[in-house]
Formats: sequence, structure tokens, C-alpha cells
Amino acid sequence: MGSVNKAILVGNLGRDAEMKVTGTGFAIARFSIATTDRRKDSKTGDWVEKTEWHRIVLLGKQAESLQDYLKKGKQIYVEGRIETRSWDDKDGQKRYTTEIVADRIQLLGSGGGGGARGGSGGGRGEDDYDYGGGSSPAGSTGGTTGGGFDPMGGGEGDDDIPF
Repeated sequence: MGSVNKAILVGNLGRDAEMKVTGTGFAIARFSIATTDRRKDSKTGDWVEKTEWHRIVLLGKQAESLQDYLKKGKQIYVEGRIETRSWDDKDGQKRYTTEIVADRIQLLGSGGGGGARGGSGGGRGEDDYDYGGGSSPAGSTGGTTGGGFDPMGGGEGDDDIPF
């Protein structure tokens, strides 16, 4: 059987995305998002929150087109693959980091406040864009893939889910 490497996150940016352009003109945006899990402590009965931070890398045309929208506090949907990379630091120590290389980013909510969009249903607000169609260093098409996935919407394809 094959394998699957897919991560799906909804969280808030911890700071504005940092954009870099390689010598060949290829754009790379890096940022972190926070996801928070809220559970009831079995011993005390108190609600406890645990926040996890995730490093996100966005490549090519997506990085260029989203740089003005990826601001601290913004809530986003991220879909991508998990990659671990290594390098030697200035002291010769081997360092590792694990990142989500985003294939799809969708802006949620409004402004930098990061709140989820109000109401229900599958409509998109003016701040919700689907930037599907993963970019890669080998080639980037500036478009989006058809349809897109709206994680907050009702969706017409719900009947096709096999579970």
C-alpha cells in the first residue's frame, strides 16, 4: 500500500509572513500559525488550553500573491505536506526543523483579529480566497485549481464522502 503525507490546519498567524526571493527570482514565504486545543482536566475539572505552533512554508506564485494578506492574527486554512530538513549551524551542529509545505492556503475570517467568519452556510466573505494548485520550484502556474475546498462551507460534494 502507498503512503500519505498530508497536513490540514486551521489556525492564526503568530506574526506577519517573512518573504524572501531566491537569486533566480523564486518567492518563499515563511510564517507560523498557532492551533489551540481546549480540554477539561480530568483531575481538577478546569478547562485547559494547549497551543501548538506550526512552521509553514509557501512557495512560488502563492507566496507572492498572499504576502499582503498573511498578517499577524489572521486566521487561515492550510493544506500541505510535512517535511523535515536539516542543516549545519555556524558551530557545526546538525539542526533539524519540521515544516508544513503548503499546497493550499485559504484566508478565513476578517482582518488581523483572527476570528472565524460569522454565520453559517457555504458562502465566501470578501476576505476568503482559495489559492489552490500547489506551486513547486520546478514550475509554477499562476492559477488556481478548479473548484477548491471550502473547509467552512456546506459544500455540494458532501454526498461523495466515503465515510
